[in-house]
Amino acid sequence: MTLARSALSLVLAVQLAACGGGGGSSVPPTSGGVTPTPTPTPPASTCGLTAQQNFADQVLNEWYLFPDLLANVNRASVTNIDDYLDARVAPARAQNRDRFFTFATSIAQENALINSGSSAGFGIRLSFDNANRRLFVVEAYEGASGFAAGLDRGSEITAVGTSAGTLQTVSSLFASGGSQAVSDALGPSTAGTTRVLRFVQPGGTTLERAITKTDFAIDPVSDRYGALILNDGARRVGYINLRTFIVADAANQLRTAYGQFAAQGVTNLILDFRYNGGGLVSVADTMGDLMGAGRVGQVWSRSVLRESKASLNETRLFRAEANAIAPTRVAVITSGSSASASELVANSLMPYLGNNIAVVGSNSFGKPVGQSGFDLAACDLRLRVVAAKTVNAAGQGEYFNGLASVVPNTCRAGDDIQRPLGDPREASIAAALDFLAGRACTPISGGTTSDAFAGRLTQGQAERVGIDLPDRLPLQPRRPTPAQHELPGLF
Repeated sequence: MTLARSALSLVLAVQLAACGGGGGSSVPPTSGGVTPTPTPTPPASTCGLTAQQNFADQVLNEWYLFPDLLANVNRASVTNIDDYLDARVAPARAQNRDRFFTFATSIAQENALINSGSSAGFGIRLSFDNANRRLFVVEAYEGASGFAAGLDRGSEITAVGTSAGTLQTVSSLFASGGSQAVSDALGPSTAGTTRVLRFVQPGGTTLERAITKTDFAIDPVSDRYGALILNDGARRVGYINLRTFIVADAANQLRTAYGQFAAQGVTNLILDFRYNGGGLVSVADTMGDLMGAGRVGQVWSRSVLRESKASLNETRLFRAEANAIAPTRVAVITSGSSASASELVANSLMPYLGNNIAVVGSNSFGKPVGQSGFDLAACDLRLRVVAAKTVNAAGQGEYFNGLASVVPNTCRAGDDIQRPLGDPREASIAAALDFLAGRACTPISGGTTSDAFAGRLTQGQAERVGIDLPDRLPLQPRRPTPAQHELPGLF
């Protein structure tokens, strides 16, 4: 998440020392771009709300991509920096331009996530059935405590408690306080937190286990299903399931995967971004390079800032990668959780693939803008502020209504959590194979963004903007951690 190179999120972070120091780069750039240096006076030496609001104002007033869509806010009407940011960018949100893309987070937690892929939790992604008050695991990380305890894709969690004697059913939690009550019952994202979970595995076995949250590595490309070659008749199809762009090592894992494709002459691809909330632009750029054989020096994407910062606009060209391929046909699996870097990759491929690209599954979130990071270092406060939009080589970048509104082909399909990711029989993968083979599919109904919008919102945010929650959504706490911002549903 960050400046110039960002419809996702690069991490060019600007540090204004909390005790009167000057500006400087607090996080090394992860790809090309310019580290912005705000000019206003340093903030106050305390970390109170007033100091945070002062810092937010100086950043927004200088760097916000939509300066005419900032509201004046009565500071006394809010009690925390999150609500203050929400109020200041409310006009942009009303125009579908900033749907909670501008937010506050922890410097230390975000840096740990980027540099080592570390997070704390059970290591599972959760989705809830809003209508029927049910909670499902849609993905499990292999090195985490949840997977070790028997939780995996398709497991249904039916009860949560701090001990076996305090178990509450998921349905009763939903009835008492909606999805937030379920999130609260699962406890904070801190190592050492233990919860007793009762769950039903896909085969029907019911287990009750005490599971402790631990620090675990978010492996961007799963060793189980992250990079596969699928056989569809005589056609070999490269399948990539990229969990996130936020971990820097994802670039090297992608190089390995595309090396396998290149060695077997694969030119048909499925890019499975269904749960991918975005991340580093540098990783998205590398992924583009790996699909850029024969296009070195041509335009991959462009980043455009507000008019007063136009000198920082940047064009990213395809660069040489040893394992690059030249895809001829690509299916991109998305959902309402797919955002930012995921969408940038698909959008940037369009000018080169013409009618040979499709969005499969359901509509993506619609985030063609990126955040820069601005740090109030002494307070462990990083503001992620919308500062740039990204367009492709044809100048296309207006997909605020999701990729289905701009990609030439769409194929509607469900997310069949009863089948493993990477399984050719899974509904979205099967539909992607149909598109690649030229077989018919049902288009995604265009235009609506409510499901995609809600796909990354907490229940409280959805209520504030008047969005009804669709039937199935990632479970998100009221204040997501940096990892949960990028990987919706992570616990």
